[in-house]
This record gives sequence, C-alpha cells and structure tokens, in this order.
Amino acid sequence: LPLVSFLIGVPSQGEFLVEISGTTVTITCPFEDEGIRWDLSGTAEDTRERKFIIKDHDSAPANLTCSLGNKKRQLYLNARVCANCEELDALTVAGIITADLLITLGVLILVYYFSKGRKGRASAAGDSRPRGQKTQRPPPVPNPDYEPIRKGQREVYAGLERRGI
Repeated sequence: LPLVSFLIGVPSQGEFLVEISGTTVTITCPFEDEGIRWDLSGTAEDTRERKFIIKDHDSAPANLTCSLGNKKRQLYLNARVCANCEELDALTVAGIITADLLITLGVLILVYYFSKGRKGRASAAGDSRPRGQKTQRPPPVPNPDYEPIRKGQREVYAGLERRGI
C-alpha cells in the first residue's frame, strides 16, 4: 500500500491531485488552461499539460511548481512508493478486518466453552470435601528437632553467640 505524507484531496480551485500507482506518481495542477509550465526541484519542464507524471519515483521528497503565466502553485511531495506493492480498495480492507474479528470471536467462544466444561468435570470427580466457607487452618505442628526456649533455660543456648566473620 503506497504511503502518502502530503496529499491534497480532490482537485478544485487551488488544490493539487496526487495519484500513486506502483512507482509512478501523477500530479494534476489546479489550473484549468493548457500551457502549464512545471518546475520539479529546480528543473523546468514545459509540458503544456495539467498532469505531470513522474515515472520510477525514488521516494525522495520533491518541490513541485506548476505555473500558468504569472500564476504559480507550489507542492511539497513526500510520497513513499514501492514497485511490488498491491493496491487494496476500502471494501477489501474492511472484509479482511471483519473476517479477522469473526475468527477471533469464534476462537474466544470455543475456548470459553471448552474451559467451562473441563472445570465442571474436574471439580466433581477430584474434590470430595464439602464446599462452603473457607475455614482457617490450625497452626503447624512444631518440629520435635527444635526445643522452644523456656524461661529459666536460657543457659542451654548461651554458647550460641554471633561470631565475627
């Protein structure tokens, strides 16, 4: 899809029309009469036609001027073109986006129903405890390898002081 940084819409009084197809850029001057003189980045070309065609445009920015007598219009063209691009109309792009959204919605619905069914079967077969409010667990049983410090027995642990490292 060709990218156009600067494009002035439908040709009317004082507006250019820029058309891009592949690497060919066609510019239509806003003046209605014949005998138009085109100036492309300092190079004058006397074409006498309203349309100026740039074949094999290299995507470099260009300053264009079309003049008729003492009337002059200028255009800064910054258009990126490519040789192997495909042009898509709005209907095709809308169709692609719609199809993508429908496929995504279908996948979401399938994932929802498969996950819903799997959750129901797993909870019925695997969990036998009654459902209800969560009860608090009792504190863990103390490890018998460690003896708690009681009042009056501190001398047992008195030899365990910090050592300088």
